[in-house]
Amino acid sequence: MRPVRTIARALLSGIFIVSGARAVADPGPYVERARPVTDRVAPTIRRAAPRLPADTENLVRLHGATQLAGGLLLATGHATRPAAAVLAASLVPTTVAGHPFWSATDPAERQLHQVHFLKNLGLLGGLLLAAADTGGRPGLRWRTGHAVRTGRRSVRRAVRSARRDARIAVRSAATARRLPGR
Repeated sequence: MRPVRTIARALLSGIFIVSGARAVADPGPYVERARPVTDRVAPTIRRAAPRLPADTENLVRLHGATQLAGGLLLATGHATRPAAAVLAASLVPTTVAGHPFWSATDPAERQLHQVHFLKNLGLLGGLLLAAADTGGRPGLRWRTGHAVRTGRRSVRRAVRSARRDARIAVRSAATARRLPGR
């Protein structure tokens, strides 16, 4: 299954690497499409982190850098689950800003945006699967449950051992009291 995962991650990450690199190098073509989303997000960014850039061009660059880094991590197999989660989160504003088929008046343009919107939903599904994929290893839920069960077993053993030692000590004390010469 490992070769399939490796190939799937590389194929899934390709679009993010290419579009992220383009957005970092030349954000101009993306600025107008991103403006409706960045205008809504910019005040929140200014309040939460005044040092971060809040203008549309820099937000497009930052978004592109995020997609580029996430795509490279996913493609190379490093931190794949967090990278897939970050890419999934970054895909939402891309889809909303880039493919608003609901506001298109031309039927051909509407259909084009709808196809790209659905394509992005498919990518989102793939990213969610990649974010949940443990690579055949047990997930966090199982490992946590296993650690709890192992801990409980260890505590039960320690309690049994302590009770046994206490019984032995009580018997030894009772025997010592009965010995002559005391």
